[in-house]
Amino acid sequence: MSAPSGSALEAVRARRSWSKVTDEAPTHAELLTLVAAAGRVADHSSLRPWRLIELRGSDRERLGRAIAKVQGDKSPSTKPLRAPLLIAVVASYKKSDKVPRWEQEAVASGVAHVLSLLLDEAGWGVIWRTGGYTRAKAMAKAHGLDKNEQLLGWLYVGGKPPRERLGRRKAIEARKLVSRMPTSKKD
Repeated sequence: MSAPSGSALEAVRARRSWSKVTDEAPTHAELLTLVAAAGRVADHSSLRPWRLIELRGSDRERLGRAIAKVQGDKSPSTKPLRAPLLIAVVASYKKSDKVPRWEQEAVASGVAHVLSLLLDEAGWGVIWRTGGYTRAKAMAKAHGLDKNEQLLGWLYVGGKPPRERLGRRKAIEARKLVSRMPTSKKD
């Protein structure tokens, strides 16, 4: 069976990280449409244990100062200026007897990944960036996080620059990563 044109399989196979992007970015309205779709990930008990923070313009400069503070640097980090739009991915944990913290973080990560796929498919260059400083108190304060929240990183988003050739990703050897449940002697 082959994947139909425009399929999720085709979109996932075409996805790549864009470390360099142009100064173009999706509008707030375009972003909201994609976030609404990304929010459809599997979510045990429909807790929605995530939220996103949109950083544009001077927000990125403030983030650069926060990174410098965490790293003990005198000059603001220029990393947040590498893309016109940064989307902070936040795990926003909810109290639940049924859904453990790790599962809630997996939902937030799932939303970020699906959003990156949707942005890529819409023609935007995306890379998910993290760093040891994502869990620092100064970073939580800069993003206005509550005590029940954790920063998971940022999606850097911008226009895809023209390229002479696309980078290649190594193929996944699925046979090495998929197995069956072991059987016992009683089975």
